[in-house]
Order: sequence, then structure tokens, then C-alpha cells
Amino acid sequence: MIRRAGLRYPNADLRRLDLVCERGLDQELIAQLSGCGFIERKQNVVFQGFTGSGKSYLGCALAKQACQHRIRAHYIRMPDLAEAWALAKDKSHGTTTFLKKYAAFTLLVIDEWLLDHPDEAMRSMLLELLERRYGNGSTVFCTQYAQKDWHQRLGSGVHADAIMDRIVHNTIWVETGSYNMREHTAMNEQ
Repeated sequence: MIRRAGLRYPNADLRRLDLVCERGLDQELIAQLSGCGFIERKQNVVFQGFTGSGKSYLGCALAKQACQHRIRAHYIRMPDLAEAWALAKDKSHGTTTFLKKYAAFTLLVIDEWLLDHPDEAMRSMLLELLERRYGNGSTVFCTQYAQKDWHQRLGSGVHADAIMDRIVHNTIWVETGSYNMREHTAMNEQ
């Protein structure tokens, strides 16, 4: 299950997080998430913080933990999701197949959430995907952007309202801080 989840960091592990205190991570919350109860409750998780703060690692570690609990999980970067959507639109029944596939994962990790502004077609797809997932699965969003910036990045219209409505009311928010873990790792390897 872990191999099929497509994790960017397959060795990620919630039990081996570096510099938890320095990063301001809530150890109790991380321990609660590792039990995967949020998935049973169909809650979402947002890892929000600066570049290099470990959002992707945490998302992969959570997906790996889910797999170890025999829960079907999948990791994808937002740019790759957009590319898969563009390819699906060119195929007969491609959009239906695409939406069924990504709605079916019990846990879906979307990394680099809102890194780029989604166009109208992408916003429509996100609304449909999140509508299908709402109450049926959990989604992890890894993002640099605070919730206050999401509406504008989603185009500020009705789609933005609807997408956010399916995320923000049932979500656990985790600040990953500003400590750059890539820089820390690079310094320790020298």
C-alpha cells in the first residue's frame, strides 16, 4: 500500500520528526494524527508553513501511517493533479474516471496546494472532487498559504466560496513554522 501511495518521501515517519520544539510543532496533535482517528471522522488536515518547513514530509508521513493502518492513501502535487486533469479532459469519459479515482482514496494528500492560481476549469474540477470527497474521505493539504489567502488564490468567486466551504469547517490546522528543514539537513550532512 505504501508503494502504491506514490509518496514523495516513502521513508517519512511521524515517530522520527526532527526539531519538534524548535519548529513549534504540537507533539500532542502529531501523536493524535498518527492514530488516524481523523480519517475515521472524515476530517481534513492542513499543514501550513514556510518553504522547507517540512509540510511535504509531514503529509507523506501521515499517508504512510494511514497505509500502515490498512487505509488506502495517495500523494500528489497540485501541479501534477492539474496535469492529470488536463490529460483526462482529452479522453472519452476521462474526466469521470479521473474524479472517481481521486475521490476513491480514503486519504488524499495534495501537496503544494494553491502554489499556482488554478484556472476556471481547475477550480470547477477541485469543487467537484472536494464535493465527492466531503463526508467520504479525508484530504491533507500542504501549503505555504494561510487560510486568509486561499479565497483570493482560488479566484475570489463562487467557486472559491464553495471549495473553501468543503474544506475549512472540518479541518485540523497544523502550523509547520518557518524553520527551514532543508537547510538544517544540508548543514548536518556537511
